[in-house]
Amino acid sequence: MNKITKENFKKTLSTFATGITVVATNNDYVLYGKTINSFSSLSLSPPLVLFSLDNKSSKLNIFRKSNSVSINILNKKQKLISDNFARKNPDWSKVEYYIFKNGNPIIKNCVSNLNCKIIDRIKKGDHIIFICKVTHVLINNKLQPLIYYNSKYS
Repeated sequence: MNKITKENFKKTLSTFATGITVVATNNDYVLYGKTINSFSSLSLSPPLVLFSLDNKSSKLNIFRKSNSVSINILNKKQKLISDNFARKNPDWSKVEYYIFKNGNPIIKNCVSNLNCKIIDRIKKGDHIIFICKVTHVLINNKLQPLIYYNSKYS
């Protein structure tokens, strides 16, 4: 066992395979999205999920002010979408999506999409954890997820 450092902690966590999501919202008719792999289920009853954003994230204040989000779980052919939303100013014109009735953008051809109401925000360490109640889901069982492992897509 090695003593914990920021570098070996980050490297250790990179050995945990995660799916890739784009969390998106609509704020005053402007669409925002952010690639996130810090996403997890939290509860089945009620249906809750969580995601977190770094305190230094350029989109943090947008999501803090939002009441709802869509969480779009990307398929293995959507790496370019992941890369697009990992940038500071993603280009929505390069993405196929539709607007859900509450205004949230839903990215097409994902493994699944969740529409959620943000019910809590918790500051822990260098991140804000967003706890969300899932209100609607869409699942496409024919697609395989985009996976991130060892600091790269697999």
